[in-house]
Amino acid sequence: MTRSVAFVGAGPTTIYTLRALLQEQVGPFELTLFEKQASVGRGTPYRPGWNDPAMLSNIASVEIPPLEEPLVEWLDRQSNERLVELHISREQIDDRAFYPRVLLGEYFYDQLHAMLERAMRSGVVVDVRTRCEVVDAISTDDGMTLLVRPEGGSIFEARFDHVVLATGHQWPDQPEVRPGYFLSPWPASEIEKIPACRIGIRGSSLTAIDAAVALAVSHGEFVEDREGELVYEPGADTDSFHMTMLSRKGLLPEADFYFPIPYEPLAICTDQAIDSLIATQPQDSLDHAFGLFKEELAAADSAYARQVGLEHLSMEEFCDGYFAERMAADPFVWAERNLAEAQVNYQASRTVGWRYAILRMHEVIQRLIPSLDDADFRRFSRFFKPVFVDDYATVPHESIKRMLALHKAGKLDVMRVGEDYRIDSYAAESGAVLHLDGDEIHFPVFIEATGQRALPAKDFPFASLREQGIVRDVAASPSAGSSRPPSRGIVVDDQFHPISPDIPTDQLFCLSLPFIMGRHPFIQGITSSCEMGRIVGAELAAALARERPGTLVPAIQTKSAAVS
Repeated sequence: MTRSVAFVGAGPTTIYTLRALLQEQVGPFELTLFEKQASVGRGTPYRPGWNDPAMLSNIASVEIPPLEEPLVEWLDRQSNERLVELHISREQIDDRAFYPRVLLGEYFYDQLHAMLERAMRSGVVVDVRTRCEVVDAISTDDGMTLLVRPEGGSIFEARFDHVVLATGHQWPDQPEVRPGYFLSPWPASEIEKIPACRIGIRGSSLTAIDAAVALAVSHGEFVEDREGELVYEPGADTDSFHMTMLSRKGLLPEADFYFPIPYEPLAICTDQAIDSLIATQPQDSLDHAFGLFKEELAAADSAYARQVGLEHLSMEEFCDGYFAERMAADPFVWAERNLAEAQVNYQASRTVGWRYAILRMHEVIQRLIPSLDDADFRRFSRFFKPVFVDDYATVPHESIKRMLALHKAGKLDVMRVGEDYRIDSYAAESGAVLHLDGDEIHFPVFIEATGQRALPAKDFPFASLREQGIVRDVAASPSAGSSRPPSRGIVVDDQFHPISPDIPTDQLFCLSLPFIMGRHPFIQGITSSCEMGRIVGAELAAALARERPGTLVPAIQTKSAAVS
């Protein structure tokens, strides 16, 4: 019998998983893609309408793992008219360039369709179901049963041997959940309807920048002045338009910095070294890992190590000191200086050793997370994690220029709120009220823009898997005591199988981002989609191969895909 595989969700994570599976040449099987949206391939972060064309991705072209072809090659073969539609010119095509999110969506859309066509030519039976929402998933003795609700139709059941849940980010379709209070800055088409007024934005990372850009282009435009500097020109009747980003540390993200790609190998803080710590020193592995981190950092940039006194710093001291100088400066003055430095380094192809070392270590240190008890997980989350996030979540130079232009136009400020503040979105007025240091500040419109957060099992969208005990939270460790344990996400293994004795190992894979972020705190991004896809694709290929040991499989008639 022909085996069947279903993907729930058809964004980049599914695309890279399917690529890895097809590379294994496992022979014919039945492939079904379910997608709630009208088309497959683009994914929430990259589809039009959800994103304004002015919103930029924060990954350079050269960092995007190629699919059927690299992004630059795909762009090179587009017509000039098509490039205009994608909001770039041919002169802007470069492997170090940052492109609009919607452009990446079109790339993924084309690549998935080419991949599906190749799969059908090899004998895979492909069925693409758009405008179909999977509302539940149930494990049975003979596979997974999905309950599917097509748009305008009745719920039906579909059985599969293997299912991959790749539902991506979880954001409400209508972000304005109360008058003037928005749970997310997406879809951008809704944010752009906000009238000119005083607007609060919680966060200052790329998510918050997305919100600020969407608002800015709806109330004015970015243009270059005679000296070639980017400036913001407010539209008519927008005097009351002003945005305030609320940031715990009062910082803007730093500008993207130059570094070699692919990564140079680490010498001290390696996968093997971290795995050895987990095996031999589980009780204090976080502090020992920080010791390896310090050794690698000092070897990469001895001048930086001497400057900060790295040798004698604890994890908490280093992480506090990492932000101290920036926090003492005006965020926009710092941003302008940092941008100038990054631009000079790009022109000279110069790498800042300490920045590059931290960047390369974040995924290695991540291996430690599942083994940490709750106390050390809290320490990691509060101190160590923000350093890595700050280092790898740098933003395109154009994004920094836009923030500077908005500030100089009097339309944007950043407010440091620290830890002891409160946002009240249930007040009588629209929007929200900030309670800080005894003061109350009312924002008629308030937007939550801190990005995707880790979610517990109770928020998992497929109720039957919760009820069957297949999807459950990571249990609190004994050290948690009576205090509330931190959210660690759901229980999955290194191959993204939910860990449960009640389901065959290869029947279900969970790549739904919010529910695995506790175990994998740095997985947001295209390169993470590729890495997860490589792991699950190989697992699926091995499962399909085991199910037909030594069997000659006859050719299967190709079924046309209703690809949208």
